[in-house]
Formats: sequence, structure tokens, C-alpha cells
Amino acid sequence: MAERTFDVVVIGAGPAGEVAAGRLGEAGLEVALVEQHLVGGECSYYACMPSKALLRPAELLGEAARVPGVRAEGLDAAAVLKRRDGVIHDLDDSSQLPWLEERGVTLVRSRGRIDGEKRVRTDDDVLLARNAVIVATGSGPVMPPIPGLKEARPWSNREATTAKEPPESMVVLGGGVVGVELAQAWASLGARVAVVEGAERLIAREEPFASEQVEAALTEAGVDVRTGSKAVSICREGEVAVELEDGSSASGAELLVAVGRRPATEGIGLETIGLQPGKPVEVGDDLRSAQHDWLYAVGDANGRALLTHMGKYQARLAADSILGKDVRIVSDGPLSPRVIFTDPQVAAVGHTLASATEAGLNARAVDVDSSSTAG
Repeated sequence: MAERTFDVVVIGAGPAGEVAAGRLGEAGLEVALVEQHLVGGECSYYACMPSKALLRPAELLGEAARVPGVRAEGLDAAAVLKRRDGVIHDLDDSSQLPWLEERGVTLVRSRGRIDGEKRVRTDDDVLLARNAVIVATGSGPVMPPIPGLKEARPWSNREATTAKEPPESMVVLGGGVVGVELAQAWASLGARVAVVEGAERLIAREEPFASEQVEAALTEAGVDVRTGSKAVSICREGEVAVELEDGSSASGAELLVAVGRRPATEGIGLETIGLQPGKPVEVGDDLRSAQHDWLYAVGDANGRALLTHMGKYQARLAADSILGKDVRIVSDGPLSPRVIFTDPQVAAVGHTLASATEAGLNARAVDVDSSSTAG
């Protein structure tokens, strides 16, 4: 196989990979960006962008209904989905490419696999890195070991955000961010939705009052919310039937699994440099691997904060580290800024009261009615 040499090779062209490659290219380095699917990654095509496009029309409708004198009709599902397709460019990433070209980044359409120190093997050749390799492969959905799940042909976020028509009914397994956002989105477009969450409340990592308000909104929209009972078996015979440990069941035409995500580091050659495939690439606060000073990992691939904006932040820091600057992550992980785009929306940064208490902080809660806040 032919060999090509670059200053830096980036594996994965999602938001974090794009930002790292672009920042290094702007600085004059020769950069190769390796991506086998869509430049822009999960956020642009299967997560942040399409989910917000699905949620926004119902949010506007609800807002209009709260203003006296404003009349608003219901939603046109076909028109909503057509707009969603425009937002994700019909899964065509050609509009993303000029940004890379302007920065001198070489896009390699291929799988990328580490093949020893500073070496990345693609489908056609080997890319050699003079300075560094950056792993920016993102994450994939967790599929729990529930009997019958695989045979039920479940949806992940990809199928759920790109479906061409609303399902007649849907069971959402998982009441975290993805689960509550997509449950509300598809319910607004006419689907009969049930949400199954094994924890005692939805969005369990946020404050209890936020869980209560989101659950109330879902219930008002007709969503059947089941908390405190885990799925124990799944069967598809026409519809999908989900049996719960409390003896009840939920059924629907489709099953969306939204119980979490894991770093997509399987099959990228980590074993060739002594690291464990399928696990997060452990990095320090400069995003450099603890085992190899030439290896960096940014975004979901390092498991520190599975959020798009945090991945971009890490990418900027990693690029600056490669450029010789002294960098250090200020804050990430569960303390990261975060938003859930349901109606009502949930925004947070830093600790919850519970996590602050667990961390030994002397914290107290102060409630302020936002309707009395100027601005």
C-alpha cells in the first residue's frame, strides 16, 4: 500500500474531528481527515440538528397558544419532515466540504484504523503522522442485553430522527435526553408514544423538579410515561411488545432504544498500540493519551463529556496542544453546560444539589420564579 505523510491525521469527521482538523489547517499544518460516512457526524445528521427540527414546530405552536389573541392551527407532519430533511441536507454532506478545503484539510473517504505508532491505515493506503494522531470517532448507541431486543429490529437515534413518516405508535426505551426529546417530537406529530424508564424518574441526572415538569408535559401530550420498572423481555409479532419487571407491558409499531451511548472505538486499531478496543481512550486534561504522547482523543471517543459543544471545546484544546501551547480543560464531564430541548426546556451547568452534596460541597437550593425576572 502507498504511504502518504501529514503533520496530523484525524480519524473521524464529526463536530470534534472537523474542528480539530480545521484549527490545525488554519495554523498551516498538513492535515488528513479520515471519514467513511458523513462529514459533520452524528450531530449534523442524526442527533442535534434533526431532533431540534422535529421539536421546534410543536414548541412554536405551544408558545402561540399561550399568547391571547394569537390563533395557530395544528402541525402538518409532512411539512415538518420536509423541513427536517432540509436541515440535514437530505443526508448529503457536500455543503460541509468547502469549509475544509479553505483550510487546506485533505479529506480521505475511508475507514481509518491505527496501525502502530503514528500510522493510520485506510482502505487504499497508509497515512503517516509526523506529529500526532487524533481519535474523534464519536459514539454509538448502547443496546442492552434484553432477551428479544435484537430480533425486534429496534430503532436507534438514527432511524428515529430520519424516519420518513410518523410511526403509528412507538415505545421509547429510556427516559434520558434522547428519549424524552424524541418522545415529545413524535407525539406532537401524531404518534402514540410510551416511555419506559427503569429509574424512578425521567432525566434522572437533572434536578427532580425538572423531571416532574418534563413528565407533566409529556403526559399532557398523551405520552404514557412508565418509570421505576425495567424491561425484561421484548417480542415483535407485528407490533413490538415490551414486558416490564412489574408485570405490565407496553407495545408499539416501533421501538426506540435510547438508554445511553458508548465511545465508538471498536475496530479502529487501538489494540495495535496496547489500548483496549471499545473503551474510551483515556486522556489527560490536554487531551493527550496517558500512554502515548503522540495520540489524542476528543469528543465522545474519550468518554469525558458526551456533548457536541464539549467535543468542539476539547478539539480546540487538542489542536492548540499539538501547536505547542500549554492547555488544560477547565471543566467537563457531568459539570458541563447542557440543555434538553423539550417544552419546557431544561438548562443546567455544574452540579445538581444531589451531586454537590455527594461531592462534599456545602450547597443549598434557591428557587426563583423566572416569570418575575426582568428581561
